[in-house]
Formats: sequence, structure tokens, C-alpha cells
Amino acid sequence: MLLNTRTWGSGDRIALLIHGIMSDHRTWRRVGPALAERGYRVIAVDLRGHGASGRAAGSEGYTPEDYADDLVETLPTGAELALGHSLGGLTLSAAVERLAPRRAVYVDPAWHLPAGPAGYDAELFTQFKSFTRQHIAMFNPGWEEQDLDLEIETLNLWDERAAHGLVDSAGRDMWPAKAAVPSLVALADPSRLVSPENARMLQERGFDVRTVVGAGHTIHRDDFDGFMAALEGWI
Repeated sequence: MLLNTRTWGSGDRIALLIHGIMSDHRTWRRVGPALAERGYRVIAVDLRGHGASGRAAGSEGYTPEDYADDLVETLPTGAELALGHSLGGLTLSAAVERLAPRRAVYVDPAWHLPAGPAGYDAELFTQFKSFTRQHIAMFNPGWEEQDLDLEIETLNLWDERAAHGLVDSAGRDMWPAKAAVPSLVALADPSRLVSPENARMLQERGFDVRTVVGAGHTIHRDDFDGFMAALEGWI
């Protein structure tokens, strides 16, 4: 599936941005221009079922493999930088060898979805569709006002079937076996997706791991300056 994209800048270097579940390219509203100022042509996608991209139909689905195939169909290979948040990080890792960026950044990536009664719950995600602006502000006290407004819009557009498409991934070992390209993992503090033990495992597999102190899961919205500082040497 060809995905909807948004571009900032016209530099010689290309940066690719892949958002997390329930979001779309607008989550990068500050990151895209910041990278463009550094000489990048920045391309951000809307994953299938998100934003202005198509919805699954017929035999199409919402699995990590589907998302990864869409990236490969839509985005150029050999970019200078590829950056994925949460589900976008999982998707990027599934496509990284085919996309072959020079560097990859995984932002609090969803490489493990726990199974069982206390594990991944698709229905819990679908409840976000009914959240008000006040709910979003309560859960994300560090967000700017514009991000609260954008989150309402993106939730309204999001196809909740995407949450159910990840059920079969719960309990699977989706940790990357190695850093296929030079790779940074930027973590929330604390990360609910990557434990300290798993962070050490990723370091042993060749990943550079940095934590943005005090930031929640959506690091680039919680602490934009801290997020950009964590990318020092990678952008």
C-alpha cells in the first residue's frame, strides 16, 4: 500500500519519520522542521489505518509485516536517517534491511508486547477513540496545546482495527537480533516497553541506548529539547 507522506525541507540528505499507533505524521510537527533546518529533506508517513493513508480491506491486514512492506513500497532506500517511534520503531526494524538507511533511531520501540491477562489489550487502545482533550492533557501533562488538539484529530481518523491487528504479535520475540545499521535506541524514563535488562541486551546486540530523563513514552512531544539532545551525534 502506498502511504500518505508529508515532506519538510529540500536538503540533499533524506530523513524518514515513522509514527506510533493511533498517531500520524503530525506527531513530528516539531521534529520535521528541526531536521529540515539541519539540511535534511524529511519524509514522514501515515501508516496504513492512520491519518490520510488507506485502510485495510479484503486480505490486507494491520500486522508489523504489513506496515513494513508499506514503508518499502513508499519510501526511498538509502536515506541518511530513519527514525521510528513505538509501533513505528517496530515497523522500521522489520523494514530496515530493505530500506538500508545509513543510520536508524528507535524511539521507545514496541519490540515486545506482553501476552496474557495483564498483557497487550486491543480493546484498551480502542477506548482512546472516546478520549476528550481533557483526558489527553491529563495523561500527557508535558504536551503543548497544539499537540492536544492534533491528538484529538488523529484519534478520530485512526482505524481501531489496527489495534486488533497486533493481537497475534503479543508474546512474540520481536527483538532485533542485531543492529542492521548503526542504531540508536532512545528511551522514555522509565520505559514501559524496554526494561533495563532489555536495554542491556540491546547494547550487547550493538545498539547505542540513551534515556531521556523524565520523558514519557512520546518523548518528542513530552520533552522536545531533551529528545533532540539525545540525538546528538546521530543527526
